[in-house]
Amino acid sequence: MTPLSRRVLATTALAALLVGCGGGQGDDASRTARHAAAAPSSHASANSVPPLERSVPVGLRIPAIGVDTPVMRLGLAADGTVEVPPVTDDDRAGWYRHSPTPGQVGPAVVLGHVTVGTHGDGVFRHLARLHRGDRIEARLENGTAAEFRVTAVRTVAKADFPTDDVYGDVDRPELRLITCGGPRVGEEYRDNVIAFAELASTSPAPA
Repeated sequence: MTPLSRRVLATTALAALLVGCGGGQGDDASRTARHAAAAPSSHASANSVPPLERSVPVGLRIPAIGVDTPVMRLGLAADGTVEVPPVTDDDRAGWYRHSPTPGQVGPAVVLGHVTVGTHGDGVFRHLARLHRGDRIEARLENGTAAEFRVTAVRTVAKADFPTDDVYGDVDRPELRLITCGGPRVGEEYRDNVIAFAELASTSPAPA
């Protein structure tokens, strides 16, 4: 990912997560995003699975929490924030198209709702129940399946969103699933739930 892409991702994605889930972006969140853009993280790779070529995700399965969803593409809204999936009764996850695709080197970012207004539960309603080692399968447009294993699940206050950990540079294929969580007041949630995962295996596209 280029430095410019990284800055856009860090700043706009954080804004979308705070606003799209019903919260507001305060000064503390803005400072966190600027800090992450200036000083992206780098983690040593212990994963021997070769990265994949870029291919757009079209589906996501998380057996441990009963998720099997199509994946839509998310870009930027008119106000410069990342789009979020529409609030509908057939709620889907959304991949931010300016992040790596699942299996490429870097953090692929997928967003989903925890609730969808009057429609009830969102696609990531049970994201906080994931545990280390749980499997996440991303189905890609070219027919490849990229299997990830959860390495951590964190619930964090939106005001303390760990932008550097989520969007900073990594030297291996990783995945971030993000939704809202914590106490709810009206239509707003206090926290974000973030599942971190790393590539564990791939299945090649059929010949």
